[in-house]
Amino acid sequence: MTTANGKIDAPTPTRPGGKTKGIVVCWFLGLGSLISWNSMLTIGDYYYTLFPVAFKKYHPSRVLTLVYQPFAIGTMAILAYNEAKINTRKRNIAGYILFTTSTLMLMVVDLATSGRGGVGPFIGICAIVAAFGVADAHVQGGMVGDMAFMCPEFMQSFFAGLAASGALTSGLRLITKAAFDKSKNGPRKGVMLFLGISTFAEFLCVLLYAYLFPKLPIVKYYRSKAASEGSKTVSADLAAAGIQTPADHQASDVAKSPERLSNKQLLFQNIDYALDLYLIYVLTLSIFPGFLYENTGEHQLGTWYPLVLIAMYNVLDLISRYLPLVPWLKLESRKGLMIAILSRFLLVPAFYFTAKYGDQGWMIFLVSFLGLTNGYLTVCVLTIAPRGYKGPEANALGNLLVLWLLGGIFSGVSLDWLWLIGKKNAF
Repeated sequence: MTTANGKIDAPTPTRPGGKTKGIVVCWFLGLGSLISWNSMLTIGDYYYTLFPVAFKKYHPSRVLTLVYQPFAIGTMAILAYNEAKINTRKRNIAGYILFTTSTLMLMVVDLATSGRGGVGPFIGICAIVAAFGVADAHVQGGMVGDMAFMCPEFMQSFFAGLAASGALTSGLRLITKAAFDKSKNGPRKGVMLFLGISTFAEFLCVLLYAYLFPKLPIVKYYRSKAASEGSKTVSADLAAAGIQTPADHQASDVAKSPERLSNKQLLFQNIDYALDLYLIYVLTLSIFPGFLYENTGEHQLGTWYPLVLIAMYNVLDLISRYLPLVPWLKLESRKGLMIAILSRFLLVPAFYFTAKYGDQGWMIFLVSFLGLTNGYLTVCVLTIAPRGYKGPEANALGNLLVLWLLGGIFSGVSLDWLWLIGKKNAF
């Protein structure tokens, strides 16, 4: 039965096996969709030493983040508008391949310039970061749209993998810094090893998505169900799994089903969820990572201080994405989510006064809380919003929510520059 808001109110048939494998694969695919970008954030300390003259002029952590976002949100807007006609399989595989080659190109640029700074290498790095943005729009929107009509555990696992990429890169960066810090060209050796591991992880995701994920029984079940409801985006993945969806059969099923909601109608029904994601990431990216690298001052940890802050954020972000798996810890109230998200903006004065008057212990606590709330609220919103929609509508809604999420990130990294007001030699 279809409810007044267009959602389907019907019992779900028994699903086939492969759920546990699907959860694990989604985790790795989430890891791969952000490990390249988190690698860039985590080696920010290396770029601040590589471009010493550019420190006051270019602000690497802020500039690279700002370059990334217009390409991500611009590409995502185009893909979200055309999502019903896009081959999801080609979209996701193209995104992971672009991530793999772009991460490899970071190593090539460093090798070609022998680890020297300058305007040329910096522009080259910015171009690679722009490619990361395009790849992110392909993968994150495509995967979230795909998983929106599957079980919510897949969505939770995918976003846990996203956070795990941050925790993993932070851990690897601390290890490589400790291992190579005092050797000749130590920081550069550590970064090259670090990027090599990230490139391999991206290549692994290409193989997982192309050959393993579409063949899992539970994934074939959900995609077949979406195809019967009129989804055209899953046809290539079903074909890769050996399942054919004859056009006449699909057309007859679509004719019997209610007309799908338009993107405008979906957005209107879920505008609070879209605003939730926008506001979560406006706040987070207005602080992370630029503020942590440039506005927290000098402390006892020295050059380790920003790395520790980034690591604490990433670890708590990862842990918090598993909290909604505990039923009584999951926040499902739409009003409750909005109140919790708006309350996070109290962190802005908290960070300001802590940076000005507090010590490093309080700053580490605040960064941990920022990561904890970011991951928890993100998973709550994205696992609740697609409930009850048909396959094509859930896919469209997933793309729309990712677009608003990226819009929040873009606004956040733009607002991050406001922290420089009043600083000497800020620009």
